[in-house]
Amino acid sequence: MKRIIVGISGATGAIYGIRLLESLRDLGVETHLVITDPAKKTIAYETNRTIEQVISLATHYYEIDHVGAPIASGTFPVDGMVVIPCSIKSLSAIVSSFNVNLLIRAADVTLKERRPLVLVVRETPLHKGHLELMLKATELGAIIMPPMPAFYTLPKTVEEIVDHLVAKVLNVFGLPNRLCKGWGYQESEVIAKIKNI
Repeated sequence: MKRIIVGISGATGAIYGIRLLESLRDLGVETHLVITDPAKKTIAYETNRTIEQVISLATHYYEIDHVGAPIASGTFPVDGMVVIPCSIKSLSAIVSSFNVNLLIRAADVTLKERRPLVLVVRETPLHKGHLELMLKATELGAIIMPPMPAFYTLPKTVEEIVDHLVAKVLNVFGLPNRLCKGWGYQESEVIAKIKNI
């Protein structure tokens, strides 16, 4: 059984974190969840879920100031971590190893143990400081995965756009899923359309 840490920070896009938790639960993955205080407000503002409902999707949950939690130590084996969504504030703290709370500490541990750390950075437009932070995070070993929608899957709903990003996160950890169809599934249809142009 895989074991993954999920951090939800206060950037817009709380639904990405919620959908990832649902998907990991359905795949039988053990999840360790930590939610920042701003993220709790974002969840309440952007979704119809209560914090209790979101917490119930995880196998284990830790309060943001629980610095003695298992995920704060490299001796606790996990397969990696996802911060989804990842605010610029959290990105900055992770890059600086400014372990001000459990989410940042868990991310720092993930990097130092050379485990996959996916940061779903949610901000636009980006200035040079944001870009430099993302470059530094990449140099430290993190995977930057902004929630950029793809349209080759011909999404018809917001849920399908969300699922595409979540599927890409799951792919990083080698987790099979059917959240969206990959590139090439409709190649024959595309070729037929091109011929008719």
